[in-house]
Amino acid sequence: MMLGSKARAERLTRAGLYAAYAVITAFFLFPIFWVVSMSLKTVPQLFATPPVWFPWPPQFGNYAYVLTSTSIGRYLLNSAFIVLMTVILTLIIATLAAYGFSRFSFRYKRPSLLAVLVFQMVSPVVIAIPLYRFFAALGLLNSYATVILVYVAIVLPFTTWFLKGYFDTIPHEMDEAAIVDGASRWQVLTRILLPVCAPGIATAAILAAVLSWSQFVVPFILLDSRELYPISVGLVDLKNTSDAITLHYLSAASVIAIAPVIAVFVLLQRYIVNALTAGAIKG
Repeated sequence: MMLGSKARAERLTRAGLYAAYAVITAFFLFPIFWVVSMSLKTVPQLFATPPVWFPWPPQFGNYAYVLTSTSIGRYLLNSAFIVLMTVILTLIIATLAAYGFSRFSFRYKRPSLLAVLVFQMVSPVVIAIPLYRFFAALGLLNSYATVILVYVAIVLPFTTWFLKGYFDTIPHEMDEAAIVDGASRWQVLTRILLPVCAPGIATAAILAAVLSWSQFVVPFILLDSRELYPISVGLVDLKNTSDAITLHYLSAASVIAIAPVIAVFVLLQRYIVNALTAGAIKG
């Protein structure tokens, strides 16, 4: 009897967890579903009562109009360039910093790691206005370089912590054996540790790219020229620059903006989860 009661309690607990997961998943997926639905509607369907949940026939021409009649292509290219440069610079700096934190003992190491963690918790919203005043005083507003520099500062703490955890999973004996064979510290890093850490570095690059792609406050504050806007700011600008951009077109543009991020996670989720899990277990 006791075993049967325990088994029923476990089944009920598991069912409750699955129900909670379903509710949370629906809560987060519903806005995406609604945006996609609006992007496929005609104008009358946008204001229909009751709402049209599944528009038929779907108006895929809305996407064609947005791609051919607006500047969204330019915004996408701007975002791609900014994100690419951010990821490259972040990986270079974070890899060297993570290697140092993982492999060397030095004074104030723990306070330095704590400082990195503290910077990770600082929101871009908090520093947006001080950043504007700082770069305005230097005459560096409205520049890709300025935005990229701030993006690197935002994603660098997380990337450093993540890569340090991955370096920590590699036995120090590998370094020592290579040094005994005559390798320098630079050779140990580039020829031994980096190939082993390749999955972690790839995951760090993906996460840094996603974090950079979704930034809005920083480019909105620091950029004035529409030609330089990334997609996050460009979506807001679309409504302000053309009377023809109604809600269904704006929804189509929003779907286009989030599609690269969703595609990255769907295609590479196995590698992301494996890298995160490996770092957590071995660390």
